[in-house]
Amino acid sequence: MKKILLILVVAAMFAPAAMVFGQTGPTITVATDATWPPMEFVNTSKQIVGFDIDLLNAAAKAGGFQVKFQDTAWDGIFAGLGNGDYDAVISSVTITDQRKKVMDFSIPYLNAGQVLIVRSNMSGVSSLADLKGQAAGAQIGTTGAMEINKVPGVTLTTYDEIGLAIEDLVNGRIAGVVCDNPTAANYVLQNDNYKDKLKIVGKPFTEEYYGVAVRKGNSRVLNMINQGLQVVLNNGTEQALEAKWLR
Repeated sequence: MKKILLILVVAAMFAPAAMVFGQTGPTITVATDATWPPMEFVNTSKQIVGFDIDLLNAAAKAGGFQVKFQDTAWDGIFAGLGNGDYDAVISSVTITDQRKKVMDFSIPYLNAGQVLIVRSNMSGVSSLADLKGQAAGAQIGTTGAMEINKVPGVTLTTYDEIGLAIEDLVNGRIAGVVCDNPTAANYVLQNDNYKDKLKIVGKPFTEEYYGVAVRKGNSRVLNMINQGLQVVLNNGTEQALEAKWLR
């Protein structure tokens, strides 16, 4: 009995701070900024739902672990990951070389390039360069903001939430919004408040992949997530979720 207790104590010492072990496998705490429909958002029943949520829950079932989601503001989400406040982040996080320097990523699970949204009555605009002399909006710290900064003559306006950028676009305060294609599709194609007022112009101008972020060196959680993700990417679950949330 003492040996068993000793093994459990040692295992707990080396487990990530947010990980909890139970009879049905370990439970990991995963942060998400639930303001990015259809990827992650809070529904009318106050539940966090969306493509990312369904995907990771399916991966957890396939990989033999459970997930507890924690709604976390984007501007501090990666700092919290580094501090060990939670085990992972799934929040439409694009895998970039810069981010890989400070955190580890799961295998990619969705290709989601950046697109430009403008008002429906705007003509002669097919790329960011066509907004020279005007302002374009993006959520702070995102690859959308990075792309706007690359275009000479276009002023970047940042927002805590992408919905605030969309509102400013509709009201004429900015000329365009850059965001991930799934997010753009949600506002332009699926939201009754905006689909007649906005349009996506051109094609995705980046090739980007989403991944689940974990603290640098946390191979235990990373391997667990990858094992489950690989199953759902191969068995048709991911494609079914795309049809549910993104089409």
